[in-house]
Amino acid sequence: MSDRRIVALHAGVILLLFLLQFVLPDYHHGVLARVMVLAVFAMGYNLLFGYAGLLSLGHAMFFSAGLYGAGLPLYHLGWGTATAFASGVAAGAALALLIGLLALRTTGVAFMIVTMMFAQVLYLTTFYFGSWTRGDEGLVLPQQQRVFSLGATHFDLTDPTVRYFTALLLFSVVLVALLAVVRAPVGRVLVAIRENEERTRMLGYDTFANKLIAVVLSGTVCAAAGAIYALLFGYVGATFASVQYSILPLLWVLLGGVATTLGPLVGTLFMYYVVDITSGFTTAWLLVVGVALILLVLFFPKGLLGTMREKWLPWLP
Repeated sequence: MSDRRIVALHAGVILLLFLLQFVLPDYHHGVLARVMVLAVFAMGYNLLFGYAGLLSLGHAMFFSAGLYGAGLPLYHLGWGTATAFASGVAAGAALALLIGLLALRTTGVAFMIVTMMFAQVLYLTTFYFGSWTRGDEGLVLPQQQRVFSLGATHFDLTDPTVRYFTALLLFSVVLVALLAVVRAPVGRVLVAIRENEERTRMLGYDTFANKLIAVVLSGTVCAAAGAIYALLFGYVGATFASVQYSILPLLWVLLGGVATTLGPLVGTLFMYYVVDITSGFTTAWLLVVGVALILLVLFFPKGLLGTMREKWLPWLP
């Protein structure tokens, strides 16, 4: 019965997002497309932090690897959007494998610091190669190049409807894939590592290999979010490699619910609209956001969906 509920819940969320495209006003239409892409970023982070228990402060490097991996070939080399997207995902996966092999030699606070240092190296690298990346100024991708062809049909990624459905497609694919991963044996092993790594190792599991799988999958998902962000919104800049974009997915996951498949979407959506609405009413919007976050932590200590799962809906994945 719980399996049916889980499938129905996730299918319902995807269907709701599909239907919202037809009723949302233009402004919120664009906001929700951006939220879905950033939610994919948070979902990738949640796999590593929520399920494997590895706190990273460097996930901006994977998002920006996808961003630059897709944006630079498109801008400088004239690659097509499909090839550029694949390049961005591949760049993030390769970087995640390299970082995983190095950073997983540490644990706890040391892992957090090492990931943050690697992210800072990538951030500074975007300035070192400023002639290609233009640093903080960034690159605006040519509109005419952001076109995806499928046979004889051409899709303009700058069109609001195409952009929305592309964001929804990526979100849906990643949501279903990560749901399958966390419910598969490898997902159970990751949770066991999070709870007690030594006992998991004593049971015969290769904890290093499983954590490396988590890092690579997490980095690949985050890179996919970065690559599609560049293609859909047409901007590539060093801001996305800054420490701020390593903190944001952590915040989104904590707000929505750690180790819940839909928590990243809920947290991203909540945070985005709280900032958007309050900044429209007052210049002291950070104060309002801070109060809202404090109240949320007090009444929903495990995040919105995490607390709901603990108190009312134990079947939530």
